[in-house]
Amino acid sequence: MSQGKIEPIEAAPASEVRFEREADVIVVGLGAAGTSAAIAAADGGASVLALERQEQPGGTSAMSGGLIYLGGGTALQQACGFRDSPESMERFLAAALGPGVDAERLHAYCVESVRHFEWLVAHGVPFRAAFCDEPNRESVDDSGLLFTGGEDSWPFDEIAEPAPRGHKPQFIDSSGNFLMQCLTKALSRTVARIEAGTRVERLVRDGERIVGVLAKTDAGTTALRARKAVVLAAGGFIYNEAMVAQHCPEAHRPDPLWRVGSAADDGSGIRLGLGAGAATSRMDSFECALPLGPPHRLARGVLVNASGERFINEDTYTGRIGWHALIEQRGHVFLIVDEKIYERNMIGLRPEWAAESPEELAADLGIPAERFAATMARYNGHAARGEDPDFHKRPPFLTPLGPGLAAIDLRVTSRAIYATFTLGGLATDAHGRALDAQGAVVAGLHAVGRTAASLAARGYASGISLGDGTFFGRRAGEHAAAS
Repeated sequence: MSQGKIEPIEAAPASEVRFEREADVIVVGLGAAGTSAAIAAADGGASVLALERQEQPGGTSAMSGGLIYLGGGTALQQACGFRDSPESMERFLAAALGPGVDAERLHAYCVESVRHFEWLVAHGVPFRAAFCDEPNRESVDDSGLLFTGGEDSWPFDEIAEPAPRGHKPQFIDSSGNFLMQCLTKALSRTVARIEAGTRVERLVRDGERIVGVLAKTDAGTTALRARKAVVLAAGGFIYNEAMVAQHCPEAHRPDPLWRVGSAADDGSGIRLGLGAGAATSRMDSFECALPLGPPHRLARGVLVNASGERFINEDTYTGRIGWHALIEQRGHVFLIVDEKIYERNMIGLRPEWAAESPEELAADLGIPAERFAATMARYNGHAARGEDPDFHKRPPFLTPLGPGLAAIDLRVTSRAIYATFTLGGLATDAHGRALDAQGAVVAGLHAVGRTAASLAARGYASGISLGDGTFFGRRAGEHAAAS
């Protein structure tokens, strides 16, 4: 595909199509969002045809850590001894995912979060009532609850009462594939028909309404009618070079490149929606995680930029660190440690330079020696008193460093991981219905998962993709069945 304007995939006129089969609801894509939509539509009494272009359901969801961002006082939170409310959850997410969060969709998500947790459990997704105190990444055992968005760090701990909301299905370590096994099994218990190896190439329009799809299999192309709605859940566009170059080129800046997704995240669902008259939203938004841990104890180190200055509190969420490091610091970042606090992290990052004084280390790093020395002197002075007036790092992570210092290379050209994926997509309402440029509903069309613009507008919290996808997938399926 060229580097120019991204062309919509125009919907085919119904007058030129002969439908061979039909269902009330057709779901395109069977990751977590599409599978949830298909389950909910079938539970709502609709006949459902669920199409997956790959040979089996799962998509990027099956490759994920499996965290689902939920809160408001779920049974799991209560069993682990944590209080939460929809209001507190909404205050945190409005700040952490913003600016520019869709207030109506966010409110619905928070108010119905407990119900959604119960829906997942009722459909066979188990959670063990145990809290994991290693944040930002899924637990290495099968513990079900953890902090995943910096809720207990500044500035968010001053915005809302901290509560862990990362809900991980009961599976050791990464549980995305297990989650998809549970949801796929739940789908198989419904009357929905699942057809893998089926790629939707065009939507079909009758006047202003979407009424079906043209789908290609090994046997050829077939026309399928949707009596009530089509639900697009075909993934994002991190693997579409032209779309990324056009909308969020910084997402491909890291080298070596870590794209979170699969080859199916090629933007085809978004292009199908554009061809049906839907609008897009926040196409320049993307997530970028820079994992410093586990162990989170490495947050006792100090992050500095090319000017030798701190730029963020090191104990915050790694997605927030990654975005600031890549965008605001242009990927030129070092983590300063000493021999007292250094531990090898999960991906094996090690110090590459060591020196007895800040000035010597600065010379090795190619950063301003006087400014770096002043940064370390100021940090150490405050840390000795358990304070961080500059970035409000919490006392458990405030430790004076030195006299000997070492630096871990976190530049984009190093072995550090800058993991990116897209957040923009089709504009939708709180029921997952696709919207046009004037905010009107595109009749017969829903979009969920990464095909739709995420709840995450600029910031992110781990688990919001599966939370957003399963939640609005369920809502879209319910609404489509009732339409």
